[in-house]
Amino acid sequence: MTLVLEKDQIEMRQVYADTIRKLAAADPNVIALEADLSSSMSTGGLKEELPGQYVNVGIMEANMMGIAAGLSVLGRKPFIHSFGQFVTRRAFDQVFVSLGYAQVSAVIVGSDAGVSAEHNGGTHMTFEDIALMREIPNAYVYEASDAIQFGWLLEQAYEKGGLHYIRTIRKNATQLYKPNTTFEKAQILHQGTDITICAAGIMVAESLKAAASLKEIGISAEVIDLFSIKPLDGATLLESVKKTGRVITTENHNVNGGLGSAVAEFLGEHHPVPLYRIGVREQFGQVGLMPYLQEFYGLTAEHIVLQAKKMIS
Repeated sequence: MTLVLEKDQIEMRQVYADTIRKLAAADPNVIALEADLSSSMSTGGLKEELPGQYVNVGIMEANMMGIAAGLSVLGRKPFIHSFGQFVTRRAFDQVFVSLGYAQVSAVIVGSDAGVSAEHNGGTHMTFEDIALMREIPNAYVYEASDAIQFGWLLEQAYEKGGLHYIRTIRKNATQLYKPNTTFEKAQILHQGTDITICAAGIMVAESLKAAASLKEIGISAEVIDLFSIKPLDGATLLESVKKTGRVITTENHNVNGGLGSAVAEFLGEHHPVPLYRIGVREQFGQVGLMPYLQEFYGLTAEHIVLQAKKMIS
C-alpha cells in the first residue's frame, strides 16, 4: 500500500501574510513587525496595503521584542516574524523579560524550522527554539503542521492574547486538513492499537507514511498530531497510550526540550510506558536539501518504522 500525501497549494509564508492582512484590515491595532526578512515571509506588500500597521525594524531582533512589548502596553496587537533562531536563540533575554516576564501579549512566528532552513546552514538551523520557548512561564508553544492549521493557530493566538510562539516552515507543507478544520485538541490522524506515534510539523506526514508501512507488516500505529506542545493535550495522549502501551515521538528539533521531552515528562508523571524520542541528538545543523538532511538526522518514515519494529518485537 502506498500512501499519497499531496503538498498544499499555498505556501506557509503566504498563509502568514494573508492572515496578517485579514486581521489588520479588521483591527487597526494589529501591527506586523519584521526584521528585514519580509521577502522571505511574503509580507513586503503589507507596507503599502496597511500603512501604519507594518514596521521593518531592520536586523535588530532584540530591539523588535522591545518594540513589540511597548506596542502591547499601548493596546496594540503585535505579530513578530523572523527565522526561528533569531526570534528565540538570539533575542531570548528580551523575549523572556520584555514579553514573558512583563506579561504582555504578542504572537511570535519562527520560520525556517529545523531542517527546512536547507541552504542557510547550521547557524540558521534551529533545533532548540521549542526548548527555549517552553521555559517561559505561561507561554503557548505550537508547531504548525499544514497551511489550514497554521492559519487557525494565528487567528486563535490573536483572539486569546498572551505570549504565543508558532514554529513553521516557510514553503509548501503536506496537506493534512480540510478547510475550516478546528484544532481545540490534538488530532488523531490514524487509528491504531499497537504503538502511538506523536509528531508535529513536517514529521506528521512522515509518521503517516510510517503508519501505512507498519500496517503492511501487521503493526497498528496510532498517529497523533501534537501541534500544541505547550500546553500539551495530555487527555488525548493518555487515552491513546493506555490503549497502545508504547510511544514514539518524532520531531524536526533536538530530542531535548522539545515535543519528545514534553511527552516524556507528562507520561513519566501520569502513565510511564516504553518511549523512544526520534529527533536531533547532540548535533548542529548543516547545509543541505531537506531529503538529505532528514535522512542524515533520522527524520524519515523509514527511521520511525525501524524503531517501531524494535519496540514491538
